[in-house]
Amino acid sequence: MGKRKTLAGALLASAILTATGCSGAGAPSGEAASAPADPADVSGDIKVLTHRTDLVQDGTMAKYAAEFNKTYPKVKVKFEALTDYEGEVKIRMNTTDYGDVLMIPGAVAKNDYPKFFAPLGSAAELSGKYRFSDKTDVDGKVYGIAQFGTANGFVYNKAVWKKAGVTDWPTTPAEFLDGLRAIEAKTDAVPYYTNFKDGWPLTAWSNNIGSVTCDTGANDKLAGAVSPWKAGGELSVIDTLLHDIVADDLSEKDPNTTNWEASKGMIAKGEIATMQLGSWAITQMRAAADKAGTDPDDIGFMPFPVQKDGKFCATLVSDYQQAVNAHSDHKAAARAWIDWFTQKSGYSTKEGAVPALKSAPMPDTLKDFVDNDVTFVERSEAKTGQVNAIDNLAEIGLAKPDYRQQLVDLARGARKGDLKGFFADLDERWNEAARSAGASGG
Repeated sequence: MGKRKTLAGALLASAILTATGCSGAGAPSGEAASAPADPADVSGDIKVLTHRTDLVQDGTMAKYAAEFNKTYPKVKVKFEALTDYEGEVKIRMNTTDYGDVLMIPGAVAKNDYPKFFAPLGSAAELSGKYRFSDKTDVDGKVYGIAQFGTANGFVYNKAVWKKAGVTDWPTTPAEFLDGLRAIEAKTDAVPYYTNFKDGWPLTAWSNNIGSVTCDTGANDKLAGAVSPWKAGGELSVIDTLLHDIVADDLSEKDPNTTNWEASKGMIAKGEIATMQLGSWAITQMRAAADKAGTDPDDIGFMPFPVQKDGKFCATLVSDYQQAVNAHSDHKAAARAWIDWFTQKSGYSTKEGAVPALKSAPMPDTLKDFVDNDVTFVERSEAKTGQVNAIDNLAEIGLAKPDYRQQLVDLARGARKGDLKGFFADLDERWNEAARSAGASGG
């Protein structure tokens, strides 16, 4: 099975687990999962829950464990891969049996992390070492360390864009649309592919919040009755571009027939020109090019088509965060695995992803961004809990596909209304939810 977008799971809008989440399980001790000083002192069997069914099935994770054992010979690592990771782990968390190491499900509210996960250290200590540590910071303690991060933008076929006469990255949404029109006119490729049917790729558009204004606090600024879709606002700019792509017939003819797995080969062969995705997708598209016998170097990555002060910006967003089960009997061994996997395994490099370790270099997949001075914006997560609470109450779903599927349907005439009214409704619901959340303590 090919890797689904891991962020689609990691950034699912938070919904608080049921009140029975810890019933019968006993309260966690609050004991920290501290990094062991001497590998020889660490022992025990640990189970690692993962969404990467592909890497477990092909033996890749077992190879990582074998390397880990060269440093930690007394720790035995067992992997359990779950196809419906979010759904299955959420159910298991009603007990104490949810592995020793796990990726934090999107369904767990941030403020509930101390109920389920062991603290890994202070925010002051870990923020200097790891990117994205504020995503799991609760009251000054960090409860998860990111596997890696992803930059956001558009995966594209350079050869197709070049054939259409476009060699420079578009700097405005209007230029981007002009580029797609040129592709439509001069090539046989589908200019833009929505991946509408699978749904989850549409959520990646939200990951560009921060790219438009180059503002690390862009997501935090949604925590209030702020009319996020007002003219000129980040979500207005982002969602207007998606709407206009579809409204101008620059996407696939029938979005109900899209296929994520097939799209990899299609962009590799030049049948699709462009898709909005995280940088994690580059290695998959290049692998598809290898398989198809086309040039992997034709797969490029461009930033969101907006500049500030003459420069592009790209948000960096955390992938799944690895945590230690608060009820684990082998917390030191579990923490040893997380530290080794993050720092020593080479996993993020192999995936072409942004390393969580701040001292590590950017991956080769982002060479074009580095060479062209794209500013990387590490988006603050300080108010993510509040933003998610508003989002859930408003029943919009910034990290769910539904409202953008409605936007695509609106743009192609399968839904009544216009864009102005669509945005006005979203703003009204958001603001009402924000006021309600504020009245109840946020």
